[in-house]
Amino acid sequence: MTTDSTTPQQDDFIWLEGIRNEQALAWAHEQNPVTLAAFTQGRDFEPLRQKVLEALNSPDQIPGISKFGQTWCNFWQDAQNPRGLLRITSLEEYRKAEPHWETLLDIDALGKAEGKDWVYHGVYPLKPDFKRALIFLSPDGGDASEVREFDLQTREFVSDGFFLPVAKSRTGWIDHDHLFVATDFGEDSLTDSGYPRIVKIWSRGTPLSEATTVYSAGKKDMMAVGYHDSFKGFEHDYVVRVIDFYHREVFLLDEKKHLVKIDVPADAKFSSWREWILIQPASEWQVSGESWPSGSLLTMNFDAFMAGERALKPLFMPTAQDQLSGYSCTRDHIILSITRDVVNRLEVLTPEQGDWRREPFGHVPELSKINAWGVADDSNQYFMSVSGFLQPASLSLGDLDNGAHQPAELLKQDPSHFDASRYQVSQHFAQSDDGTRVPYFVICRKDVVYDGKNPTLLYGYGGFEVSLDPYYLGVSGVAWLDRGGVFVLANIRGGGEYGPEWHKAALKEKRLRAYEDFASVAKALIASNVTSAAHLAAQGGSNGGLLVGNMLTRYPELFGAIVCEVPLLDMERYTQISAGASWIAEYGDPQDPEEWAFIREFSPYHNLSPAKKYPPVLFSTATSDDRVGPDHARKMAAKMQAMGIPDVYFYENTEGGHSAAADKAQSAFKRAMVSEFLLRFIGR
Repeated sequence: MTTDSTTPQQDDFIWLEGIRNEQALAWAHEQNPVTLAAFTQGRDFEPLRQKVLEALNSPDQIPGISKFGQTWCNFWQDAQNPRGLLRITSLEEYRKAEPHWETLLDIDALGKAEGKDWVYHGVYPLKPDFKRALIFLSPDGGDASEVREFDLQTREFVSDGFFLPVAKSRTGWIDHDHLFVATDFGEDSLTDSGYPRIVKIWSRGTPLSEATTVYSAGKKDMMAVGYHDSFKGFEHDYVVRVIDFYHREVFLLDEKKHLVKIDVPADAKFSSWREWILIQPASEWQVSGESWPSGSLLTMNFDAFMAGERALKPLFMPTAQDQLSGYSCTRDHIILSITRDVVNRLEVLTPEQGDWRREPFGHVPELSKINAWGVADDSNQYFMSVSGFLQPASLSLGDLDNGAHQPAELLKQDPSHFDASRYQVSQHFAQSDDGTRVPYFVICRKDVVYDGKNPTLLYGYGGFEVSLDPYYLGVSGVAWLDRGGVFVLANIRGGGEYGPEWHKAALKEKRLRAYEDFASVAKALIASNVTSAAHLAAQGGSNGGLLVGNMLTRYPELFGAIVCEVPLLDMERYTQISAGASWIAEYGDPQDPEEWAFIREFSPYHNLSPAKKYPPVLFSTATSDDRVGPDHARKMAAKMQAMGIPDVYFYENTEGGHSAAADKAQSAFKRAMVSEFLLRFIGR
């Protein structure tokens, strides 16, 4: 009997699903010692782990800061504080080589006092006085967090303050006595994706059960959230119905708590700034006789737009070469980041007498990344960061009141973790199966010999409009380059490197284009004798795990090893695992037979064949990953092992959530283990 691609297959490993499933956990606990014995017991592992951890814990690394009123806040982790310190200082102190910091909250001490291994997930201060904050704490590093109100003056949790138990909550300040809250309110309050679907306004001193409902999304929607724009003089309250990853409805909450829909396309990105509305269409938008292309940035007066006028002005128009990769705002200016072939430049826009003045801004070395963002909405100060694959990040502080051409003040410089002078960066382009030009970066020794034997690690993502920009390799220099490796970053379709259309080119039934792109880069590396299949590995995580899972099943002949991290792999059941239902807009719905027909083509779990020879593979995940779930990696590894496929390794960390590491020590351990795995199978 034959079956077609729409016929469901028997799943012999469904028993490995369930984050806390005891039988699944027992299987994972049997796998870990095998993997650890193979890759953490060699003579090189411990020195490498220590070297990576020293780099991650370097006291000279830049402490990133946010302005909290008159102070500057930082979250810091090091060897003495593995779970971290939330701390503050003054700008004058921050300028010093060794600033004096005052601790707001010690996460390690909190965990010890409460008997829980808390993982810090962020702080949300109340503007404009910065006397209170909401602090998010995860019990295991997963997305679900507890929310507590914190007094920034007494540096203690508010005993009778706002509090939410562990959930995937979306909450934020409206004012001192009111919050927007979207959380698990009990029965029928979550979407099929496991996110909140009901938005309420919660008043201080009242039980959560008495919070006022302002909006309810559907069960099939992704989620609903409410948020407050606190820009002084232009305050607004918004409610967003998130239909899926790329479609939403935005409502203005007026003074009578009525919802007024903001009439922008469902796939457009929306924000407000001062008296302006900012709109980024993801598809061509025809309105009032004008046609605005995908990837443009449009603006006009917010109140006039809400009154029905559509006199939109373009702040950015894409070309075949240039795409908008993002923007940030200060009090009086908008900073645009414009990308050409994955390398960006900045421009400053300033509204002037009904028009907009445009100026170039900042300077960046070739094949590097420059980023600038507003410090706060009550000034024109900005932070600027410059980095590259071989260039540690710098952090500068500038003020646009002094003009766009005035150099910013260098505040901090990240340390070098390896000798970059021995290496070089180059950009190349591969030709995909359909003729598309696919960029990729190669980082290797200056004296590299093109003999086809260089251990080469090819990394990619290719989904959700995420761009892979140049970044300092840091500990990858220690764990890979300094061990003789070549590192390659592929900018394949599905990402956002060339705007929304580059992303759409690999959506749903077009998904294979992303995998063809990645394989074309692998073929180019082999053809140019940088490496050969025996010495080439692919690495990716999350959606990138799905990518390398497809390299494993569709192109096994191109690779000598695969590193597959926190992956999606079973695309028939992904919508029923953790938050999987939220990604239907990216991959399609496997419950729809017509869509399952094309999804099956890129479901690695279903495309394994006992007749094929596969490269060695290391699957890594975390029990606490409540986003993708450890189910995929468990099932794929077990199925391959049951088929008698050799060199299938699996490692499941307990903590860390979707990052699979709750602190820097766990991250260093994993990086060293991966490096040992790679050199075992693709080393010279």
